[in-house]
Amino acid sequence: MTAYEKLQEELRRQPRTWLVTGAAGFIGSHLVETLLKLDQFVVGLDNFSTGSKSNLEDIQTRVTREQWKKFRFIEGDIVDLNTCLAACQGTEYVLHQAALGSVPRSIADPLGTYANNVTGFINMLEASRRVGIKRFVYASSSSVYGDDPNLPKIENRIGVPLSPYAASKLIDEIYAGVYARTYGLETIGLRYFNVFGPRQDPNGPYAAVIPRWIAAIAKGHKVEIYGDGLTSRDFCYVANVVQANLLAALANSNTAINRVFNIGTGQKTTLNQLYQTILEITQRLKPGLTPPPVEYKDFRPGDVRHSQADITAAETLLGYRPTHYLRDGLEPTVSWFFKRLINNS
Repeated sequence: MTAYEKLQEELRRQPRTWLVTGAAGFIGSHLVETLLKLDQFVVGLDNFSTGSKSNLEDIQTRVTREQWKKFRFIEGDIVDLNTCLAACQGTEYVLHQAALGSVPRSIADPLGTYANNVTGFINMLEASRRVGIKRFVYASSSSVYGDDPNLPKIENRIGVPLSPYAASKLIDEIYAGVYARTYGLETIGLRYFNVFGPRQDPNGPYAAVIPRWIAAIAKGHKVEIYGDGLTSRDFCYVANVVQANLLAALANSNTAINRVFNIGTGQKTTLNQLYQTILEITQRLKPGLTPPPVEYKDFRPGDVRHSQADITAAETLLGYRPTHYLRDGLEPTVSWFFKRLINNS
């Protein structure tokens, strides 16, 4: 039995009360769904700036009526400290996912990124400290590695941030460490590597590459690849991220607390390889699908060339074991998006 399987058994025997910020977003909604299916009590906080009410409605269809009764939702903004304090009241563990993602978005709107990702983050730390939260688990990002050329990425070796988004996540890690040392708040940061899965938004200028390409291929639209297609990423299915959050929240090793962990698969895939894999899966779902045209565009400012996680620390100290690698995760992801895109076309 894996560490995660043991953890799930423990949670069913002894339910906890959790706060998930960004609960209506992509990752947050998967955390809420998993916790409710484990019969936990969950408070969700979201301002719907990037999250969606449809995500919450989707969760409701996937849990029992009794499980849904254990969910309480607060519509509010982490930029407001009083909202954070109200959300933390009565909860034991915080899974902090609320943020403005996207490197290009941060370059276009650095002040908005700072307000949400730094001011909002500190508000959540402060609220957690005042309320007496047992542990604060938060989403960091592989973007903090910046211009460090070494692969795979190891937690204690980072470069210079290349975007306001990367800088905001690095600042979060610094403040989490300060709150741990100064106030004794237990924190664990998770550096996500290119998370993907169902419910990820395929629309808008800041949509992530996988849902954007799935939508383009399904509709026969042009696929845009920034650079030469040899840029590589460690694409991590959302179920792996859910696992990491729960393991981090209840880790009982002192060496695991008050540090950050890479959360990925340890593998890297080029954008050209990613495109071919998505195309292959969609053609199997829709025989006769004509591959759409591909346009290679200029590299984007702030993008790193290669990214790959060393997950040794998470494996050793958290018991983290990826359950899904790229194709494992793309199969259900493409199917989920494909059904909705075709049905809505």
